[in-house]
Amino acid sequence: MKPLRSLGLFLVVSLFGVMAYAEGGDVAAGQQKSAVCAGCHGADGNSVNPDWPKLAGQGEKYLFRQLEDFKSKRRENPLMNAQAANLSEQDMRDLAAYFAAQKRKPGSASPDAVELGAQVYRGGNLQSGVPACMGCHEPTGAGNPMAAFPALSGQHPKYVETQLRSYRDGLRDNDPEGVMRGVAARMRTAEIAAVSQYVSGLH
Repeated sequence: MKPLRSLGLFLVVSLFGVMAYAEGGDVAAGQQKSAVCAGCHGADGNSVNPDWPKLAGQGEKYLFRQLEDFKSKRRENPLMNAQAANLSEQDMRDLAAYFAAQKRKPGSASPDAVELGAQVYRGGNLQSGVPACMGCHEPTGAGNPMAAFPALSGQHPKYVETQLRSYRDGLRDNDPEGVMRGVAARMRTAEIAAVSQYVSGLH
């Protein structure tokens, strides 16, 4: 009985291992497919334009979900909706794996925003009900890859601020359970700007 149980457990674990591998992306294939992305996001995922996010080092699960949302237009952006329209599921997984494997170049924070940014990011705002950002995005801004909470460290401040404003104003609504919309709705404009600067300097 015990040998059979052990064999059954081995087969189940092996099956899940194969499924996990099959669901993952191929970094080398992703690199080949990323040429069209390089114009905006850089060949290694480190964009130069502050309007376009750095993809390098971002969580693979998060990147895949965003591509899915762009493809389905759950997340609206005319440029990205068009780019994702013809991507297959495997294309999206490969691209996500490639950019996740790249190293993000560090950013820098505006010195006059660091104090308020650190205060909100690390401690939130008890009076307005804003939770500490690091609860989901980690003290270093590394995010939570398993939960698909994005990495924020080193990201362009302008891009982060645009996304927070979009959540606050209801222009972006692809956040699970409306979590980010709820958080951003409680943030003052100065807090959004300060946090966006602060996370850029994290590493």
